[in-house]
Parts: sequence; structure tokens; C-alpha cells
Amino acid sequence: MSAQPTSPALMPDMRAFVHRSPATRLVLGDGCIGRLGEELAGLGIRRPLVLTGTRVRASALYRHAHEALAAADHVLAEPVPAHSSVALVERLARRVRAKGIDGFVAIGGGSASDTAKAVCLLAAEGGRLADHAVRFTPPATLVAPPLRAPKLPIVALPGTASGAEVTPSLGVRDEEGAKLLLTDFQLAARLVLIDPAATLDIPAALMCATGMNGLAHCIEGLYSRERSPLAETIGLDAIGRFFTALPAVHRQPHDPHARAALLYAAHLSGLVLINARTCLHHAVCHAIGAVTGVGHGAANAVMLPHSVAFNAEEAAAPLARAAAALPGGGTGAGELVSALRWLQTAAGVPTRLRDIGVPADALDRIAAKSLRERGLFYNPRPVADASPLRALLEAAF
Repeated sequence: MSAQPTSPALMPDMRAFVHRSPATRLVLGDGCIGRLGEELAGLGIRRPLVLTGTRVRASALYRHAHEALAAADHVLAEPVPAHSSVALVERLARRVRAKGIDGFVAIGGGSASDTAKAVCLLAAEGGRLADHAVRFTPPATLVAPPLRAPKLPIVALPGTASGAEVTPSLGVRDEEGAKLLLTDFQLAARLVLIDPAATLDIPAALMCATGMNGLAHCIEGLYSRERSPLAETIGLDAIGRFFTALPAVHRQPHDPHARAALLYAAHLSGLVLINARTCLHHAVCHAIGAVTGVGHGAANAVMLPHSVAFNAEEAAAPLARAAAALPGGGTGAGELVSALRWLQTAAGVPTRLRDIGVPADALDRIAAKSLRERGLFYNPRPVADASPLRALLEAAF
């Protein structure tokens, strides 16, 4: 049998690379939250700080976690707001040191996970959170302060499909409406408990919107300037899973099997970001959230086809591989963009910025803030000023 030739565009990128493997243990299964107490003991966590948002506290996910923690000595933090808060993080870091906290439990979505990571980082490193943030100056200067202090373990119980619980990076909104971005590979959760049945009362609309964020992690991970071939392999597998699971959750919002498929795809997307950075798409979505307070998942759902089209020429080869990974296959960036627009409808997610509460008079501010986001450093298409970002936002409005 003769080997069939493979298109160069579909070959993985085998340039020099570094790949990291996190010390994360994943447990997926209905009812697995009931093991939370013994899992914490196994990690040596005797007094965790528990972080979650207000809405999650009314969910079955939180109720099951609370029951599992009933006999444990734990400290419940005040509710985490959307996009978190620098003031909250700095207040909780002081509390960690004063109360003898030896670990963290993050329950819910990306804001809870990012807050746990931020508090963990600041409690170890000291100072102010802004001291440790990555700083990007356009067009191509990136400064990442060294973060060497040992970090306490984090346990995550995800209730959305962004994969934030797995990643070593985080974003926290500051007092000026910008997002501080930080990365420390010690912040990847030591344990992730995915309990699909416990998420059934979390709205399918929220699951699907955050799933578009997870999908964006995978796509950007294919063409980021920092990436690895193994991260690409994981990302390509997850892309196909997202395209199957997102419509399934939309059609059957109370099916735990569909939830499990989506949450697993999200977990894979988090693994991608351990070895690849996000790019322009996330830069813009971070700025949308920072300026307007709009949920990160909703911003991702709207912007993803536009961002892929923006990078189509410079990232033609990796986007061709993404298209080929779609259920049924595909060729080229154009087919991927079309498939993403189909997916927006099939998953029931928003498609216009105006429909998620972004006012027209905010577009200039969003474009200006996007220009200083670190994602532009890793993007395949250089951006030197705010005008192409403003045009991108206008197209999505």
C-alpha cells in the first residue's frame, strides 16, 4: 500500500518548541463532587478558601459542594463579581495569610477560577496585584515579571465551558476598567472535579456562550506565536468535540451526556492554553468585558467568526487544519468562518455586539484598550494602531 501525500497546510508545525505538562488530576462523572472532602484531604488541604459567584450559590453545583464540605474547616469568601475585582483579590490575599488558608476551591465559572488563581498568586508573591501583571506596549514589547514563590493548591469545580479552571493564566478587572493579565504555571488546578449532572440547572445559554470561549482557546492556540505541536493535537481534537457538543446542549439542555461532552471539550481547551497563548480575539473580548461589563462568554460568541476572518491570510495553514478537524471535514479559513457562523445559530448564542449590551459609543474605548492587551503580541497579524480593531468591532456590531 502506498502512502497518500499530505498537503503541507495540513502538516503540524514542527518548529522548535517547549511543552509543559501540568500536575492536574481530572475526575469526571455524575456525583463526583461528593468526594470533595476526601479529595481535599488527599491533597493535604485542611482549610480551603472557597470562591464562587452570587448566582452559582443558588445552583445544585454549589449545594452539592457545600454538603461535601460540611464537615471540613473551610472559609467562604464573599461573592465574586463578573470579571472579578482587584480590590477583592487584594483583600482576600490578606485574609489567606491571616486565617491560615492552605488551599482554594473554585466553584462555577471563569471569574471564580481566575479569582482563586489571583488570590493564590498574590498571597504567595506579596505586593499589589498590578506588580505581577504582564505588560504589553504596542507594537511588540511584552514584559512578564518573574513569579517564583511556591503556590498553594487549587481545586476547581467548573460550572461553565470555558476551561478556565485548567489554565495557568487569569484576568482581573481593575479600578480603571482594564484587565490585569497574569500567568504562572503553578496556578493550573491540581484537581478538577467535573460533575455533569450537577450543572443541569445552569442555563444552557450560559454553557453554550462559555463554550464558544473554550472553542476560541483551541483555535487561537493553533496560530499563537507561542504554542506546541502537542497543544495543537489537543486543540484539533477539542474543536471537533465543540462542534458536536454545543448544538447538543442547546437542543437537549437537560441531557447530562451532552453536558459531559461539552465540559470535557472545555477541559481540553484549557490544556491547550497551558502551552499556547491567546491572541487578538481574546484581547478584544477582554476589552469588551472591561469597558462594558458584558460576560466574557457572550463576547467570545459574537467575536469569534470575525477574529478568525481577521487572521485568515496570516494563519492560513493552521486554520486549514482547524477546518479539516470539523465534523465532516472542511478546507481553508473561509469554510471555518462559515462553520462558526453556522455554529452560532446551532448553539443559540448571540451574533451581534448590540444584542449583548455593547453600546455603539463604547467601540472607540474598546479598540483603544484592546491595543494594549498582551494577546496582540502573540497574534499572527500585527496590529500597530487601533483603526483595524475599530473596524473589526464595527463589523461585529
